[in-house]
Amino acid sequence: MLVDGDNVSADYAACIRAYAGAARVVRVYGNAAHNTRWHTVEGYRFIHAGTGKNASDMLLGIDAMELALREGFERIVIASSDGDFTHLATRLRELGVTVIGMGEEKAPESFRAACCQFQRMGAPASSQTPKTVPVARPAAARPSALDHDIRDMIKLHSVKGQGMKVAALSSQMFKIHDTRISSHPEKTWRSYLAARGNLYDLDARGPDAMVRFKPGGFAASP
Repeated sequence: MLVDGDNVSADYAACIRAYAGAARVVRVYGNAAHNTRWHTVEGYRFIHAGTGKNASDMLLGIDAMELALREGFERIVIASSDGDFTHLATRLRELGVTVIGMGEEKAPESFRAACCQFQRMGAPASSQTPKTVPVARPAAARPSALDHDIRDMIKLHSVKGQGMKVAALSSQMFKIHDTRISSHPEKTWRSYLAARGNLYDLDARGPDAMVRFKPGGFAASP
């Protein structure tokens, strides 16, 4: 969870933190000389980006690429309403990273479209997790070629029927099959899997969430 502290008010801290949940990294970037109150908010690591123009934007971008390329992060949330992050979101998606944008109503369409999913922040200081509109799908979806690839991937990595981490599924499907879920209507793996309840059993949202396939859903398929 990377927050543009120069663009997003600290009044949204509780809302953002609630969505971040058990995120391994929660950082906010800004100029410590400005009284934005971000450096006093608990649960965030405040990163002083300096006083240069767009210093916070550039440092956030550098850290995001480092987390993706060197640390292997597969899901990054960028909290900002600044369209300057459009290129960063696009590049991360090309690397197979699931990019979630969080911002206010004023966030430009270019940034929203570049993200795999965009969450609009509610009223300041709200502790409610932003809601997404589920994609309407038939209750009993027929397995597609993609579903068979997903089933085989889960079979390969599942141990004692425990399934496979959704985050790991994302990276392996991109690596082995060059599958970019952002090119599908659902945009994210969680939305895709959740829309096919007859095919997959999905854990509640979280960094260690697992997914298992339901044999009965594939019974009539090879």
